[in-house]
Amino acid sequence: MRRDGQKKHYVLGFFLGLFTIIQLYPLIWLVLFSFKDNMEIFGGNVLGLPHRLLWQNYNQALFSGKVGLYFVNSCLVTGATILISGLLSAMASYAITRMKWKLSKITLTIFLLGLMLPIHAALLPLFVILRNMHLLNTYWALIIPYVAFAMPMAIFIFSGFLQLIPRELEESACLDGCNIYQIFFKIVFPLIKPAVATVSIFTYLSAWNELMFAVTFISKQEFRTLTVGIMSLAGQYTTEWGPIGAGLVVATLPTILVYSLMSDQVQKSLTAGALKG
Repeated sequence: MRRDGQKKHYVLGFFLGLFTIIQLYPLIWLVLFSFKDNMEIFGGNVLGLPHRLLWQNYNQALFSGKVGLYFVNSCLVTGATILISGLLSAMASYAITRMKWKLSKITLTIFLLGLMLPIHAALLPLFVILRNMHLLNTYWALIIPYVAFAMPMAIFIFSGFLQLIPRELEESACLDGCNIYQIFFKIVFPLIKPAVATVSIFTYLSAWNELMFAVTFISKQEFRTLTVGIMSLAGQYTTEWGPIGAGLVVATLPTILVYSLMSDQVQKSLTAGALKG
């Protein structure tokens, strides 16, 4: 019986190890790819270790290809989108879920209808509106649409999480003299940190990887984000794939870092949602 248990343990460990390698190898391959030149990539060593580490690929991508500038632009746009959409969504969800007023359910329904609106359907109207407001080729040309499309999902998550908070906490704070803003920021907001982390990650992924709005609303190089910048890099350096791989590594690292820092909060949020269900 003990030997059978050990065999099952080894088999399970083998498959888990194999699954881990399959999941991690694309990332490892991307890093190895970024240190190669075209001779090595197209010369039969696409998957193996590089013969020598070409650090100049990163230097070329960051400075000649302006990936550093695109990285800063993406950080500005994504950071502003996360902050604005998170704050507005949390406050709107609190007003809809915890306050009693006639149109609260209709307002929630209108917000959630945004989940069904495809991004392509809003492309032309948004372009006309932004052009008339003289916001094309600015950071706001991306931040405003990103916030608008992030809020429905954020309100959906916040609304579900806020229903788990006992109303006695707010009533006690009200008896102690807190106004509605103090109750929200000092009592309620710290309790919804897992939901904030979940919303932040979803918003980060959608804003950081977005391409269609970034291509349509931004034509000046100084406002390009990473997705557009790396795409233009491929057009400019069609025979230099190493720097393109280096740019992709730079674009991928923040995603891994953000998820590593906030994954615990996301798991708590999903667990809370499962218990509620």
